[in-house]
Amino acid sequence: MKKTQASLTAQGIAIARVLESSKPAGERICYDPLARQLISPIFYLLGTLFADVDERKNPGAIGFLVARCRYMDDYLQECLDKGIQQLVILGAGLDSRAYRFEQLKDQVKVFEIDHPATQLVKQKKLRKIFGNLPEQVTYVPVDFNEETLQKLFDFGYNRQLKTLFIWEGVVHYLTPEAVGRTLEFVVKNSGPGSMIIFDYLYLSALNAVHKSGGIMRMQRARKFTGEGLTFGIEEGQVEEFLQKRGFTQIKNVTNVDLKKAYFSGVNQTRAIGSIYAIVHAAVKYRGLK
Repeated sequence: MKKTQASLTAQGIAIARVLESSKPAGERICYDPLARQLISPIFYLLGTLFADVDERKNPGAIGFLVARCRYMDDYLQECLDKGIQQLVILGAGLDSRAYRFEQLKDQVKVFEIDHPATQLVKQKKLRKIFGNLPEQVTYVPVDFNEETLQKLFDFGYNRQLKTLFIWEGVVHYLTPEAVGRTLEFVVKNSGPGSMIIFDYLYLSALNAVHKSGGIMRMQRARKFTGEGLTFGIEEGQVEEFLQKRGFTQIKNVTNVDLKKAYFSGVNQTRAIGSIYAIVHAAVKYRGLK
C-alpha cells in the first residue's frame, strides 16, 4: 500500500456492503447501514454502475464479501455474549462494527488499527456522521508490513483481557513475515479465552498458472492501489498452520459452509467465491503471564 494513499480496496469492499444493505430485509445477506456514509460519492457511483459487470467477470466475489461480513458480525455477537472485554479490529478500513454494535459502547474496549492514511480519511467521515470521533474507539495508526502491534500498548491495550481480534480482508495483502508477527503478538499478548477471526485466500489460487479473473484484475490494479496479493494458505492446511502458532479450537469456514448458512430463498442461486475461506480460533492458554 502506498504510504500517503488511503486504501482504495477498503472503498471497493464497502460498496458491496452498501449494495447488499439497500435490499429488503428478507433478501439481504448482511446489513451495514453506515457503509453508504463512509464511502466517497465517486466510489458509490462507480459501484452502482459496474456491480453487475464485476459479478459477471468474477462470479461469486460479491457473494463472498457479503457472506464474510455477515459471518464475522455473527461471530462478534457470539463473542460478546461470551463476555469479551476487548476488541481489536486489525486493518479496520471502513469497518463499522465499532459503531453498529451497541454492546461495544459500554462493555468493551475497542481498538481500530489501520494504515495512517486510511485512518485519517475514515476519521473525517466519522466526524461528519457523528459530529466527533466516538469515544468508545481508540485509533492506532500502524503499517502492518513495517510496524508491529507492540504499538497497541502505547494506546492503553491490556494484554490480560479476554480479547477478540477481527482481521477482515487484510491477510492476503501482507507479507508472510507480517502475518507471522501479528499472529505471534495475539498469542503472546492476549488474555485467557481470547480469539481471532480472519479470512484468507487459497495459496493454489494465488500461484495458479491460469488465475481467476478476480485475482488477475487485482494484481493488475496494484500499480494504482499499492495493494497486491502476496499471501495465501493452502486449502485444507489452515488448522495445521494455526496449531503450530499456538491456537486451538480452530474452525475453518468454506464457501460451501457460507452457502448453507445464509443463501436460501431468493439467494439460493447466488454464487460464492470458492478460492477464499474464513477461519476462527482461540489462543491456547499458557497459564499466568
